Amino acid sequence: MVASFGIVLWLVAQVWVIQTAGFPSLIDATIEEIKDGLECGLFSSVDLVTAYLGRIAEVNADLKAVTEVNPDALEIAAALDDERAKGKIRGPLHGIPILIKNNIATKDKMNNTAGSFALLGAYPPRDSHIASQLRAAGVVILGKSNLSQWANFRSSNSSNGWSAHGGQVHAAYIKNQDPSGSSSGSGVAASLGLAAACLGSETDGSIISPSQRNNIVGIKPSVGLTSRDLVIPISEHQDTVGPMGRTVRDAATVLQAIAGPDPNDNYTSAIPGPLPDYLAACKPDALIGARLGIPANTIELFQGFDNTSQPEIDAFFAASKILAMAGATILPNANFTNLTEWANSTAENTVLNADFLVNLASYLAKLATNPNNVHSLADVSRFTKEVMPGPEEYPSRDTAVWDQALDPVSGFNNTDPRFWPALQQDLFLGGEGGLFGALDRNKLDAIILPSSFSPGFAAIVGAPIVTVPMGFYPANASVVMNTRGDLVDTGPNVPFGLSFLGRRFDEAKLIGYAFAFEQMTQVRKNVLPVVIPKTEVKVRPRSL
Repeated sequence: MVASFGIVLWLVAQVWVIQTAGFPSLIDATIEEIKDGLECGLFSSVDLVTAYLGRIAEVNADLKAVTEVNPDALEIAAALDDERAKGKIRGPLHGIPILIKNNIATKDKMNNTAGSFALLGAYPPRDSHIASQLRAAGVVILGKSNLSQWANFRSSNSSNGWSAHGGQVHAAYIKNQDPSGSSSGSGVAASLGLAAACLGSETDGSIISPSQRNNIVGIKPSVGLTSRDLVIPISEHQDTVGPMGRTVRDAATVLQAIAGPDPNDNYTSAIPGPLPDYLAACKPDALIGARLGIPANTIELFQGFDNTSQPEIDAFFAASKILAMAGATILPNANFTNLTEWANSTAENTVLNADFLVNLASYLAKLATNPNNVHSLADVSRFTKEVMPGPEEYPSRDTAVWDQALDPVSGFNNTDPRFWPALQQDLFLGGEGGLFGALDRNKLDAIILPSSFSPGFAAIVGAPIVTVPMGFYPANASVVMNTRGDLVDTGPNVPFGLSFLGRRFDEAKLIGYAFAFEQMTQVRKNVLPVVIPKTEVKVRPRSL
C-alpha cells in the first residue's frame, strides 16, 4: 500500500511538472520524458505516432530522411495503448516510435531495399532479429530511414545519403548539407525529432559519421553485441547495428533493447556473460579515475590529409581539458604504433569485398520473394547497369566498388586463401599496432579522438565507439563541398563530435564517459538546425 501510494505521488508530480512547465518539443524530448508522458496519460502512443508522421510529412519532401512510413503504425500504436490500459507494460520503450535503417528487414508491408530498386518488393521470410527485439520491447517501428545506397558500398563517385529508392538525404544545419553516411536518414531523423530514436548500421563509420554531422549521439556496438540476422550485409567481420539518438541515455535505452545473443548470428555467442545495464552506466561522475589516451600521431596524420579539420581539432583539445576537469587522467601520446602501415594498407578493402560476395548472396538466398531474381552481386550489378540504369543513376554514379569485388583476376570471396592474410593484417593494425595496443600498453580505459578521425581504427577489429556532440564549425567558416560537388561537406554551423573508443564489449564504460561529458557541456543545444518541424504531440492535461 505504501509503495502504491508512492507511485501515485510520483505520477501526480510528473503530471504537475509537465502541465506547469509544458511538455518539451519533440526535437528535444527524451525517451524518458516521452515514457513519463505516456505513463501519466498526457498523450497516447497513437498521439505520438500521429505527431511524428506529421513531422515527417512537413520536412521529408526536402530532406528525404525517411524512405517509407509503416502503414500499420497507428494500428500497432493503438494495440500498445490497449496493453497499457490493461496494465501490461513491456518496458521503457513501450509504445515509443523508432525509425530503422532501410537495410534491417521487417516482415510487414514495408520494403527492405538498401536503397536499390533491385530489392523493391523483395520480402524476407520473417522479421530480422533486431526487429523482433524492438517489437518485443513494445516499440512502434515507425518506418524505414533512407541511407547511402548499399550502405555506401557501390560507387566511388556517389553522395552520402543518396539512394535510388529514397532520393538524396540532406542534413539540416546548413542548406544542402551532406548528411554523412551511410545511416544518413537515421541521423537526420533523430536530430529533428522525426522519431524518438533511430537505428543505424556500421561497417566503417556509418553510425559514427552521420551521428556527429547531425549533432546527435551514436553508439557503434562491438561486432557481435547486436544481431545482423536479416540485415542487408557488407561484411560479417565488421557489420554491426546500433542506436542513434539525441542523448546518451536515449541511445543506451535502445541499445539495451537490441543487444544480446541470437542463434541466427553466431558472432553474438562471443558476448561475455550477462549484458550490462547500459542505462545504469549513465553516471555524471563516470569520468572520475578514468584513464583516457590521445593518439597524437593519428591527429597529426588526419590534419595532414584535411586542412579544413582545424576547428574540430581545436574543439577536441578543449574537450580533453573538460574531461580532465571531470576527473579523468589524459595521456597525450598514446600513439598507434603501426599508423603509417594502417594508412597505406588495402587489407580492409580486401576483407570487405570478399565478405560482400558471400554475405550478400547468403542474404538474397533467404528472401521469401525476389521479383527481380537477383541472387548474387553479379545479378545486382547487371540489374543496376542494364535493367534499370536510369533510376539507379548509372553510369553517373558508378559501380566501382562492385567492379573491384567482381574482377575475375583480383576479386575473390572469403573462402579464398588470399583472404586470411588480409584479415590477419587488419587484426594486427587495429590490435597490437593500433587501438588495442595503445589501450594495453598505456593501461587505458578508452581512446578519445575527434569523431571524423575515429571509425576506421575500431572497424577492423570489431571494437565499439560512442560519439557525442562536441561542437560546430564557426559561423564564418568557409563552405567546402563534397567530392561530387552537390552537397556541403563542412561550413558554418556544421556539427562535429567526440568519440570514445574501447575494447570489445566495453560499451557500458564508453557510455558512462560520453554521458558525463554530455552533462557537463550540453553542446547539442548551442546551435539549432535551419529546418525544424512544427508539429508537436497534443498533450491532454488531466488530474489524478
